[in-house]
Amino acid sequence: MEAIVIVTVLALIQYEFFGIQVGGARQKHGVKAPGILGDPQFECAHRVHQNTLEQLVVFIPVLWLYGYYVNPLWGAGIGAVFIVGRFVYRAAYLSDPSSRGLGFMLSFLPSAVMAAWVLVDAVSSYF
Repeated sequence: MEAIVIVTVLALIQYEFFGIQVGGARQKHGVKAPGILGDPQFECAHRVHQNTLEQLVVFIPVLWLYGYYVNPLWGAGIGAVFIVGRFVYRAAYLSDPSSRGLGFMLSFLPSAVMAAWVLVDAVSSYF
């Protein structure tokens, strides 16, 4: 399960890194707290951070369930795709928000795959 711990911590560090970037964009573009509207670059950085949080709500529980019930090394590998996907999403969103699809899919699909796999495994074990 150490691999699951590592991926979880890396995903949380990534989220904090994105948050620090939002703070920097807030300062650079003069968007005073608690405002979330202003310069488009700030708004994009803010949305990347918020969307990452929305994804983490699903990703972390299914990562741990998959690691525990299915395979921790495979879970960590699938989880690494999520982390890479978040960086791809961020880069695309900051350059052209309409191009964020690949990054979104690279971070949505790992969670969806692990959730479906865990559910099928649990249901088949139950019956």
